[in-house]
Amino acid sequence: MTTSPTGASTGLGATFHTSPYKTVRDPLPSWDRAQPATWPATTCTLVSGEREAVLVDGLVTEAESLALTDWVVRSGKRLTRVYVTHGHGDHFLGLGATLAAFPGADLVCLPQVAPEAVRQAAPGGRAVWESIFPGQLPAELVAPEPFDGELQVEGRPLHVVDVGRSDTTPTTVVHVPDADLVLSGDVAYDGIHPYLATADAAGRREWLAALDALERLGARRVVTGHRDPGAPDEDAARVLDQTRRYLVDYDEAVAASDSAAELIDRVVARYGHLGNPYTLHMSAAGAFPAASGA
Repeated sequence: MTTSPTGASTGLGATFHTSPYKTVRDPLPSWDRAQPATWPATTCTLVSGEREAVLVDGLVTEAESLALTDWVVRSGKRLTRVYVTHGHGDHFLGLGATLAAFPGADLVCLPQVAPEAVRQAAPGGRAVWESIFPGQLPAELVAPEPFDGELQVEGRPLHVVDVGRSDTTPTTVVHVPDADLVLSGDVAYDGIHPYLATADAAGRREWLAALDALERLGARRVVTGHRDPGAPDEDAARVLDQTRRYLVDYDEAVAASDSAAELIDRVVARYGHLGNPYTLHMSAAGAFPAASGA
C-alpha cells in the first residue's frame, strides 16, 4: 500500500510502502494457537525530488525486501542513500537487494544506533530472526554504517533528530520540512499495538518524552514505522495522541495487574481494535516474565 503527500511548492515529497502482517513461528505459550501470530505491518518511506530519492528504513524477509526494491525501482528515482532510524533488524536486515539495485547508494544510521544494528546482523542476531521467520531471510544480511547525520535530497534538507527512546534506545526520527512530515520509526505506532516488552515504567516515561520531542517539530503529518494498512491518514495529532494514550493506559494496566494474562485482558478491553495483538502478548511477557514463561 502506498500514499503520497508532496511538498506544495518545492516538489519534494514522500511515498510510503507498507509491508503487510506476516506470520511468525513458535508463538508464546499465552497465544491462542487457533489464530496466527503475526509480525506488525512495517512501513518504509521514499523521500524524493525530481530525479533522486532517499529511502528511510527497510524490511527483513527476502520476499518483502524484493517487493520493496521493485517499488523503489518503479518510482523512477535514483536512490542515493538508505537511512535507518533505529537498531531493530526488521527495519533493515533485508536491504541487500535494494542496495544491489542501486550500487551508488549507501546504508547509514547515526553512530549511536550502529552498535545495536551490527549486533542484529551478526550470527547471534540472525539466529533470533531465523527463529521468527525460518527460511525467509536473505542469504546475506546487511547493517547500516555510521555517518555524520546529514541527509538531503537534491539539496533540500531532511533533519535527523535523536529523540532518545522508543521501543529501543537510542532511536531517531526524520523531519522532512518540505513535505510537512516526520518519519517516526518506532517512536509512534499507527493502528498497531506498540512493542513494550523492553520498556519498564522508567522506559515508558522516556518514550513519552520522545513523543513530546517529535511533536515539537511541528509537522502536520507523521508516518510510523509500524502502521496498519488501513490507517486513515498521516494526521500528526491523531497518531501522536493514539500512541501517547496507549503508553499511559498501558502503564496503568501494568500497575493494576498481577499477571501477563490480566494485563492482556485490561489492555484488550480498551485497545482490542488495534492490529497485531501478538505484540501485546510479547509486551506482557516482558512485564511478567516469570509467569509468562518468557
